[in-house]
Amino acid sequence: MKIERIQTGVRMEKRLVKVLKGTAEYLDMSLGDLLEGIVLHAFDGKTPVFSDETRAKIDVLKVVYGCDLDAAMSHKLSE
Repeated sequence: MKIERIQTGVRMEKRLVKVLKGTAEYLDMSLGDLLEGIVLHAFDGKTPVFSDETRAKIDVLKVVYGCDLDAAMSHKLSE
């Protein structure tokens, strides 16, 4: 499907971005492609499905970058 992409300037929690970038690199895809997939799943009310191997890698990246955030904290973060 032909689409048009635009550059965005979103702000996100630093450790979370590091885990996302590491996950995208591990999956050999761009950060934008990873985020598009996650958002498209979320908009359909579905959970993005990562393999057990990828989930294990995400868990390691979260430890490496000290990312102890979870979904329960999503609307409770402040700067």
